[in-house]
Parts: sequence; structure tokens; C-alpha cells
Amino acid sequence: MFWNMDCISGAKKYLADNSVDLIICDPPYGINGAKLDKHYNRNEDTVIDGYIEIPAKEYSDFSIQWIKEAQRILRPGGSIYIVSGYTNLRHILNALANTELTEINHIIWKYNFGVYTSKKFVSSHYHILYYAKPGRKRTFNTFAFFSDSERAQNGGAANYLDREDVWTINREYKPGQIKNKNQLPTALLAKMIMYASNPKDLVCDLFLGSFSTAKTALELDRRACGFELNKAAYDYQIKEIKKVKSGELLKFIKQPEQNALFNKGKPINNQEKFDILKEYSDLYRQGWTQKNSIEQITKKYGRGYWAILNLIKANPSSNNEQQNLFNQKSLDI
Repeated sequence: MFWNMDCISGAKKYLADNSVDLIICDPPYGINGAKLDKHYNRNEDTVIDGYIEIPAKEYSDFSIQWIKEAQRILRPGGSIYIVSGYTNLRHILNALANTELTEINHIIWKYNFGVYTSKKFVSSHYHILYYAKPGRKRTFNTFAFFSDSERAQNGGAANYLDREDVWTINREYKPGQIKNKNQLPTALLAKMIMYASNPKDLVCDLFLGSFSTAKTALELDRRACGFELNKAAYDYQIKEIKKVKSGELLKFIKQPEQNALFNKGKPINNQEKFDILKEYSDLYRQGWTQKNSIEQITKKYGRGYWAILNLIKANPSSNNEQQNLFNQKSLDI
């Protein structure tokens, strides 16, 4: 499922329409990437030769062509993440605007080891464009890492914080190891894959480079495919990927706790409505406040606060009983 050729002609030849569940791409940035070591002040002795850049004047047409193929091979309901710097971001956005793909999020990835500059602000982020193909329900695993009740170190909701659209994930520092010119960290790839795909789904990287996406996908019990034009990188990494064990990374991935709101989003039947309203009335008779009563009920029935409150408001008998009790308490006072 891996080919040593350019992704545009390769996809046309080998990948059928609507055949891929998730695409993750880190295309050439069109900024003379062969000389990136000068900006990052790093030793390139262990970097694989042959990095293939796209000339700036060709970047717009190049983006249109490969994104057109990405749209074709992506199944309805499938997603695509595109990692990009800011220099040619407009060309990628323009290409996406000419497809049927719909924008889900524009994510900012904040990383360490920024490009040092003395005459302007330090560049230490990339853009991640998260789009989906319409036609079916999109795969999104809301609780991939955290349940609805887990708390972060700062006391906030861990799930909410993990799903904010600014991600702080460090690059991987691999001194002395053979590597590609530019490769994405496993933590970043795992986050994208876990949220937007399911086990056995097919994950495609149109610019394999270090094969990091493919390796991470396989280690998360997904399938993988993709293209790499650089023969030196392809020949080296095709041997390395044979060492990957399917599902190996899953034992290191944080598993979410049980959701407190385990019935959230599910239809509520008449029996449950009756039970909730009866329990609410009983608690109110015992002197519980509306807020405390509802909070107690949410824990037992696994439904959100506002769902319970709206149910109470929509039930005249419950409201009347509550008002009568309030009036009686007022008379007693």
C-alpha cells in the first residue's frame, strides 16, 4: 500500500474513489525546504538526502491538483488534516475552497524549537486545516482521550481543553537518529488519528516522508497507505515500517474514564420521564433547591443539567407542584 511515486499520478492509478477514511498530509512548504537546517540551526548529518521541494511559482497549481485527488479518494464522512506553514497557506485554502470539502476547524499547532529571528517575532506554530467530505456522518470520537467528567491539572474540564483548537505539542528531538527533513511528532499524529478515525480504518498520507503517519496509524490498529517521491527516503522507510507492530501504541494511549453523562444525546422514554419528574418532586418536598435536585438527578440518570431542567419546565404538573410548595412555605413563614 506504499508507492515510490508522486501522489497525484499515484492516487489516480492506485486509489479508487471514496476509498480512504482519513487523510493526513504534510506537503512540501514551498520555502526552499532543502535549506531548513540554516533556519533551525541543526546538524543535518543524519537527515536523509533527496528532499523534494515545490517551486513557489508552481505551488498554487500543485495544491489544486493534489487536493483534487484527496477529495476524490476520501469517502463521504471522511476527514482530512493538512499541516501547513503560513507562506503558501493561501494557495492551500484557495484549493480547498474549490472543492466540496467543508471546513471543520482551523487548528494552530504551537511547538517548541521555533525558527529563531532577531528582527521579527519568532515563528513557532503551524496551521492544521481540518476538513471533511460531506455525504455521511463524519467520524469524530469526542471522548477519544478524556470523559465528560475528568479534570485537567488546572481544574478545568480535560475533554474541553483537549478539544480546543490551539494545540501545544512539542517536536520530537532525535539526536543521532536517521530521520526525514521534516517529520511530525507521534503525539500530534495520534491525536488526529484517534479523534477522526476508528480501528481498521484506512489512513492515507500523500507525502509519506518519514512514514510517521503510516507508522502511527498502524500502531493504533488502523491500516495505512501513501506515496513518497524521494527514493532514498522511500527505500529506507519501507524497511523500517516492516518493524512496526499493529496496535502496539494503543497500550500507551490514555483511555478515557466512564462518562458521567452516559445517556447524553439518547432519546428519553416515557418511563424515564415519569421517574425523573417523580424524583424531582420528592427531592423538592424534602427541601432541596431546584439546582441541587437537578444535579442529583443528572448523576443518577446520566443526563445533562439543561436536559433535566427543560423536562421539568415542559411538565405543567411538576411546575404547579413546585409553585404550590413554594406558596405553602411562604404561608408558613
